[in-house]
Amino acid sequence: MNAPLLQASHLSVRFGGVLAVNDVSFDVQSGEVFTLIGPNGAGKTTVFNLISRIYTPSSGTIGYQSPQGLITLTDQPPHRVAGLGIARTFQNIELFEHATVLHNLLIGCHTHRRSSPWQDVLFTSGVRQAELQAREQAEKVIDFLDLQHHRDTLVAGLPYGVRKVVELGRALCTQPRLLLLDEPSSGLNVEETDDMAFWIQDIRHELGITVLMVEHDMSLVSRVSDRVLAMNQGQVLALGTPAQVQNDPGVIEAYLGSVDDVALLRRPKTAGAQP
Repeated sequence: MNAPLLQASHLSVRFGGVLAVNDVSFDVQSGEVFTLIGPNGAGKTTVFNLISRIYTPSSGTIGYQSPQGLITLTDQPPHRVAGLGIARTFQNIELFEHATVLHNLLIGCHTHRRSSPWQDVLFTSGVRQAELQAREQAEKVIDFLDLQHHRDTLVAGLPYGVRKVVELGRALCTQPRLLLLDEPSSGLNVEETDDMAFWIQDIRHELGITVLMVEHDMSLVSRVSDRVLAMNQGQVLALGTPAQVQNDPGVIEAYLGSVDDVALLRRPKTAGAQP
C-alpha cells in the first residue's frame, strides 16, 4: 500500500480543562473519501481545525504528502496550508456576500499567485497571464458545478443551497489535492443533498481529489464514503466501512443510548401492550 496522503498520529488538544481531542490517530489514503462522524461535541470539527492549522495540537503530529514530499503539517503556519494543496469548506458558509459568484471563485484561484505588489500595480504581462489562467480555472469550476446561471449574481441574492455549492467551488479553485468538507449537507433539503453526493463522487472520480469530510447525514455518509471514523467525547470509537461503523455497538450507544435500550426499541410490540 502506498504511503497515506494524510496521517494523524496521537492527536490531542486541550482547551483549559477540557480535553476536546484525546489521542486520535487515523490515516487518509490518496483518492478515497474518508468521513468523520459522531454526536455533537465529539471533536470532529476540532480535528478539522487541527488539520487546517486553525488550532495547534497539545500533542501529536499530522504528516502530509505535499507535492514537495512528506512534511509535518503541524509545523506549518496557517497561511501556508492552501498553498500546500489543502482546501476547506465550513459548516457556516464563509463567502464574500457582496461579490459575484465569479469573483468569489477567483479569490480561490489567487491562492497560487506569486506576483509582487508592484507587478500587480503595473499589470505586467506575467500578471495578465496569471489572470487569464485564473479566469480559465474559475470557468472550469463553474461548468463542473453547473453554476453558469449564477456566474454574475451577487452571493447575497442566492439561495442557501446554491451558496453551499459556491463555497465548494471556491475550494476547488485552489486546485487541492485534499479537500476538507465540514458538514456539506448541513441546511440542505433532500434534493440538494442528493446533488451534493453526486458532486463529492465526481470530485473524487473525475478530478482525482481526496476528500476528508465531517458529516451527520448517515445516508450521505453511506453513499460516498470508503471509510468512516466514529468519534465520541474526543476519542475514537470505531474505524471501518460505513456498514461496519454503523453496526458497531459503541457507535450505536453513542447515538441512541445503551445497547440494551436500542434492543428494547427494536423489540416488536405484543398485542395489548401498553404504549
